[in-house]
Amino acid sequence: MEKRGVVIVLVLLLISSFLVSCKPRGPGTEPLETAAALRIVKTGMQGVEINTLPNYPPATPIYDLNELQAIVEVKNKGNHNLEPQDCFIVVTGFDPNIIRGGFTSARSCAENVNVLEGKSVYNLEGGVNQIEFRSPNVELDPSVFDYNPTLNFQACYNYHTTASPEVCVDPLFYQIASEQIACNWRQGVNVGGGQGAPVGVSYVRAEMVGGRAIFDINVQNFGIGRVLSPFTDLQTCELNLQFTDFDRVAYAVEMGGVPGDCKPRDGFVRLYNNQGKITCSFDIFGSSAYVTPLLIDMDYNYVQSFKKNVKIIRTPQ
Repeated sequence: MEKRGVVIVLVLLLISSFLVSCKPRGPGTEPLETAAALRIVKTGMQGVEINTLPNYPPATPIYDLNELQAIVEVKNKGNHNLEPQDCFIVVTGFDPNIIRGGFTSARSCAENVNVLEGKSVYNLEGGVNQIEFRSPNVELDPSVFDYNPTLNFQACYNYHTTASPEVCVDPLFYQIASEQIACNWRQGVNVGGGQGAPVGVSYVRAEMVGGRAIFDINVQNFGIGRVLSPFTDLQTCELNLQFTDFDRVAYAVEMGGVPGDCKPRDGFVRLYNNQGKITCSFDIFGSSAYVTPLLIDMDYNYVQSFKKNVKIIRTPQ
C-alpha cells in the first residue's frame, strides 16, 4: 500500500512538471527574451504596408458588364496603433463613369477591426486587415472596345515616432580629464535601424556650451513614401495639397521632463531630400557627467502607393 502511494505521488509530480514545461511563456518570463522582443518593437523603418491579393484585381482581361473586385491587404509594420480615422486606402487612376461603386470611396485601414494594431512584444508582426473594393457593374460605351486603366492604390495615414537616444551630458566638461568622466559627449549618437516607423532620428550631435547642452538632431524619412503635414486630410490624400503641406514633421523634444528650447521655432521640421535638422538646447546642472534619454516625439501624415494594371474588354453583342 505504501509503495502504491509513492507511485501515485511520483506520477502526479511528473504530470505537474510536464504541464509547467508546456505552459506558454509570456514576453516577460525571461529578461533576455523580453529585451530581444523590445528591440524588434522599437526598431524598424516601416509603417503601413499595402498590397493586393493575387488575382484581385484580375491579372487577365475581363469583360465589361461583369463585377470588378480588388482586395487590399493592409499590414501595420510599425509600432503605432491606428484608429479608424488614422488611416485610409484610396484608389485612383480610373474613370468613375466606367468603374463605379465602391472604388470611388476612401476606406479605413481599420475597417471591421476597430484598431489596426502596431507591433508589440505580444505581436512582433503587427496587425493585418483586408479591405475589399467592389464595382458591381463595369460598363463601356458601345464605341469603346477596351479600357486599360492603371489603378493606383494609396495608403494615407497618420503616424507617430518616439525616439529616445541616450545622450551624454557633462556640466563641467572643461574641468575634468576625459579619462575620469563617465561618458564622452563629443562622440555623438548614431541611431541606426529606425524607431519602428517610416520617419525617425538617424543621428544626434552634442555640444556643451556655458552651462547648456545643445543637440543637433537629424530627422530622416527612412520609408519609400512621402511625408505630409499632420494637418492634411487623409481621406482625400494627395488631392488639393499645397507645397507647404509636403515634407513637414511636427516635433517635441524634452530631457529630464523639461521641454527644450528648439529650432525651428514653429514646432515643425521641413525635410529636404528626405532629411531635416532640429536644434535644441537645455540648461544643465551638476558636477559630473551622466547619460540620459533625449525624448523626441514626431507626428506626421504619410502616403505611399503601388499600381496595378487592369484590362477590360467590351462584351460581344
